[in-house]
Amino acid sequence: MRFSTRPSARAGIAALALAGALTAGAALVPGEPVPPPATAPARGAAVREPVETPVSAVSLRDAIAALTARLRRLPGDDQAWASLGAAYVQQARLTADPSLYPKAEQALARSAALNPGNSAALTGQAALAAARHDFTGAVRLARLSAGANPYGAGAQAVLADAYIQLGRYGEAERAIKRMTELRPGVAAFTRASYAAELRGDRDGARRLLVHALDDAFAPADVAYCHYHLGELALHSGDLAGAAEQYRLALRAAPEFTPALAGTARAAALGGRTAEALDLYATVVERLPLPQYTVEYAEVIMASGGDPSGQWALLRAQRDLMAGAGVRDDLTWAEYEADHGSPARAVEHARAEYARAPGAVAADALAWALHRDGRSREALPYAREATATGWRHALLLHHRAEIERALGLTRRAERSAAAARAADPAFSPRLPALARFS
Repeated sequence: MRFSTRPSARAGIAALALAGALTAGAALVPGEPVPPPATAPARGAAVREPVETPVSAVSLRDAIAALTARLRRLPGDDQAWASLGAAYVQQARLTADPSLYPKAEQALARSAALNPGNSAALTGQAALAAARHDFTGAVRLARLSAGANPYGAGAQAVLADAYIQLGRYGEAERAIKRMTELRPGVAAFTRASYAAELRGDRDGARRLLVHALDDAFAPADVAYCHYHLGELALHSGDLAGAAEQYRLALRAAPEFTPALAGTARAAALGGRTAEALDLYATVVERLPLPQYTVEYAEVIMASGGDPSGQWALLRAQRDLMAGAGVRDDLTWAEYEADHGSPARAVEHARAEYARAPGAVAADALAWALHRDGRSREALPYAREATATGWRHALLLHHRAEIERALGLTRRAERSAAAARAADPAFSPRLPALARFS
């Protein structure tokens, strides 16, 4: 599963994004009371909900310990149960430990039982659904939360992320706009940046990340913003600029593993394979996310090594995720298409696309069909994947290869040129490194 450090889809992701969206950054954590505007009914003034901010594993552990202690004394505190559930969701993202999802589910259910329809529990349940790749369920729950508390930014954040995964980009932009109105800051600006990136507006995406950085003050917030500035640079082919942003992220928060993974990507794409292998070994030891495991395996393969240990770890992760109720067909569609059985890749990609028909799922289905010898079926999905204007080298490369297989030579040349222009450092030998993590 790709736990995205970017809000949304790659999920982000994303997601991290969600998967995605799912490591540090822009996800639900316990928050302070959220006062509504002065024009709101007075009865809403005491509403609390989880709010969004990048956090560290240490701050989450402290929050969970404090909430647990409070609930021993006050087991009827529905808001504390909601905050605890939301914190477990984020801790799962930070630690790649899916066993925390059932704990989150129980805490959120307790909050809902104590106070049916409370917005904090609904927002937490929506975030949990998104983390498990149930984006339709996430939208339903987040809408209920927004109905219960129209001034809650957290529900809008989940809506934005889920809508992007579902390919409903206009609705995602409206949710981001509403979130920005309610609570401008790092979480809102980074989502707006991702939406701009999906439209192909890299300059706008960069400006919004700089706004987020200007608003950041906590070390984890600063690291998070520098990291995504690094990702923008990396996927534009500016490896030196990316490395500098990752360095700044690690200076702000040395434990921020996504920035270390970014440093490893820049090293691998820059031909510094030995350095990349050392960095990836540390990354996977710290945080064995599927995305990092696949990247590490591909760099091992590129160096002439045996990646079988990483593939075994990936399979173990799949079993853990499935046991915690996570549906992650996307990771397996991509893995099987590039490194396994194209026929199985098609099965996984169709399942993912049926649940979340966004650009990334469309690309996965297109590439799986192509690898399975079904390029004519693949072409409409490849066109769909590149229809938003997103300057994503891997998606454009996949489209070029599909067009070439169909004898569409001029179209293939245009798509290949667009891929090179989007990211001059892109390497087809390292496809996982081109995916937005």
